Amino acid sequence: MKKASPSQGLIRKAYVPVEIAKQYQQASAACLSVLTDEPFFQGSIEHLMIVREAVNLPVLRKDFIVDEYQIYESRYKGADCILLIVSALSKNELQDFYHLALDLNLDVLVEVHNQKEVETALDLKPKLIGINNRNLETFEVDLGTTIRLSEEIPKEILTVSESGIKSSKDIKRLISCGVNVFLVGEALMRAENPGRELKNLFFYR
Repeated sequence: MKKASPSQGLIRKAYVPVEIAKQYQQASAACLSVLTDEPFFQGSIEHLMIVREAVNLPVLRKDFIVDEYQIYESRYKGADCILLIVSALSKNELQDFYHLALDLNLDVLVEVHNQKEVETALDLKPKLIGINNRNLETFEVDLGTTIRLSEEIPKEILTVSESGIKSSKDIKRLISCGVNVFLVGEALMRAENPGRELKNLFFYR
């Protein structure tokens, strides 16, 4: 769930978090990702709070987590999971933040984009790894990133493909490579009815 992004600008003018969250829940989403970063995504921690109250699904706080305060805040405001971006943190920060989150009963989605970052992430022995198909420096998107890097991740770790997923064809391509968990934002946010678009995207059989 995001209103805007650095690469695309304003994505959804009529952004009503609770309404969208309820649509996703009715459309059988497994989890909700809520952007809380304000400068780049026009998000807010308040969006997470009202979504948490409105639905029963697990909620991921999607933000640039760069200090311990944000982790405590995430737990206090109702998040079930946080995002830690390997490229945004030192190895020590990543380790410390990861274990603090676990101590607070938060799940952690560890985000990677290249082979070196996968190796760093695996040192944590995480339950979840997210492969971002978008290069955060150039904003270029390549679904092949998930296909290549997922081969390096043990099957017992849940692998999530993030960014650039726009069609059921993309979903089928990734499933054929063994990935079956997806974080989709823009394709749904641009639709008139995000919940209906989620069904169209995933329930294509």
